[in-house]
Amino acid sequence: MVHQFKQNGYALAVDVESGSVHLVDDLVYDIIALYPGREEEEIVRNLADRWPAGDIREALTGVQALVDQGLLYSSRQAGISRPATASGIIKALCLNVAHTCNLNCCYCFAAQGTYKGEKALMSPETGRRAMDFLVENSGSRRNLEVDFFGGEPLLNWSMVKETVAYARSLEERFNKRFRFTLTTNGLLIDDDVIDFTNREMDNVVLSLDGRKETHDRFRVTMGGSGCYDIVLPKFLELVRRRSRGTYYVRGTYTHFNRDFVEDILHMADLGFDEISMEPVVSAPDEPYALTAEDLPQLKEGYERLAAEMLDRQARGKGFRFYHFTIDLEKGPCIYKRLNGCGSGTEYLAVTPAGDLYPCHQLVDDPDFLMGNLWEGVTAPHLAEAFAQCNVLTREDCQDCWARLYCAGGCAANAYHVSGDLLGIDPVGCELFRKRMECALMMKAAEAVNPAK
Repeated sequence: MVHQFKQNGYALAVDVESGSVHLVDDLVYDIIALYPGREEEEIVRNLADRWPAGDIREALTGVQALVDQGLLYSSRQAGISRPATASGIIKALCLNVAHTCNLNCCYCFAAQGTYKGEKALMSPETGRRAMDFLVENSGSRRNLEVDFFGGEPLLNWSMVKETVAYARSLEERFNKRFRFTLTTNGLLIDDDVIDFTNREMDNVVLSLDGRKETHDRFRVTMGGSGCYDIVLPKFLELVRRRSRGTYYVRGTYTHFNRDFVEDILHMADLGFDEISMEPVVSAPDEPYALTAEDLPQLKEGYERLAAEMLDRQARGKGFRFYHFTIDLEKGPCIYKRLNGCGSGTEYLAVTPAGDLYPCHQLVDDPDFLMGNLWEGVTAPHLAEAFAQCNVLTREDCQDCWARLYCAGGCAANAYHVSGDLLGIDPVGCELFRKRMECALMMKAAEAVNPAK
């Protein structure tokens, strides 16, 4: 399968199976579109009104060479099949240390932090047991990942610090290395939080939706007031003092800010150079839900963002947008391309009570309860179900050119939209494909005009 598109003056052809990306001229672009199943003379006749026959034949020789090398119209890679079973090796935990929040965001998938249950905080004892559980089930893996999540994890800050200290005490004894991430809405950030995260957190995710009017539409306090003016100075100070690890500001856009590019550029203008902006996932009847009718404007927005980023980069004012970051030289291994994040197999979410779920987005559904920290995984059928949940088993993915970039997409999003772990989120898929086109176009532009 070959996917072709033109954007920002560049013509590209993506060979799906080999992963090869070709920056071509208009003649080769037209030949590639006609190539499969046609003889040379037929292609020449089809293009004779636009191109000299000699040029067509010469270009055809080059196209055929790419085909012969397995870089164009390549066949599906042999020997790739779905995993037969879950390995039982766990490399990452998401600790929901607080099933409560100090904001009242109506678009929150976690039901304002409570996950449709009672408010709860994880105890230090449960946090320590989570670290022991991860070590015990990590096999020979040395690098382990722990996300502190909520609700709002800073509402349980002392527990977070105790858990990190305990994990550090295990590293030398068991030859492990913990990498920590903290996601926060920012209300409780202070000097202690900044200093500790700078010292111990490999990544910090800061929730900011963009412009003041955008952010304050949904991210409101329990009293109904917007929090932009409170959190922005705290985020700026944390980033200013960040001397190790990474960070990014992460926003959510909805039907109400289909001009989300303005929010991204606003954050870049504030000085943030690591930015993510996610489309909201919600029931289709919510007033803020994205719809198929929104897609043309949203796709145009991504194209505009890519062009603007290239322009800023050329002027020395570049920034990174999470969804346009792609590695064409190395990239993820084939296992990662097929299986994605590893939810339910390599990655589990932990509730304040110590229950295990396949993903933080499924914690509110008892059908996905997999076990607990003390007894381990007691519902192995769920682990097996998630092991089979990959790009090869999703029928709707088989004819998608971007399937090896997204690994089939988020199982939780697919489930919430379609009711099936092996389903898809159609709007999300359309947006992902457009983001990939933009990312590939930017790679082409960088190849033609490398940074000095």
